[in-house]
Amino acid sequence: MNAEQLRWFKSSYSSGGGGECLEAAACPTIVHVRDSKNAQGHRLDVAPAAWSALVTHARRG
Repeated sequence: MNAEQLRWFKSSYSSGGGGECLEAAACPTIVHVRDSKNAQGHRLDVAPAAWSALVTHARRG
């Protein structure tokens, strides 16, 4: 699946001011993560369990 076919959503912690933002797109077997300011750039692909662990850790932070 290419980036245009994915349903991207912006982090709820991202501000509307154009600062540091990330977007994610979840599929059944992978979660794709990218920089919202560079949508055509590199993306990070992680297992759903790893993404869940990262989000849980970040919320505790």
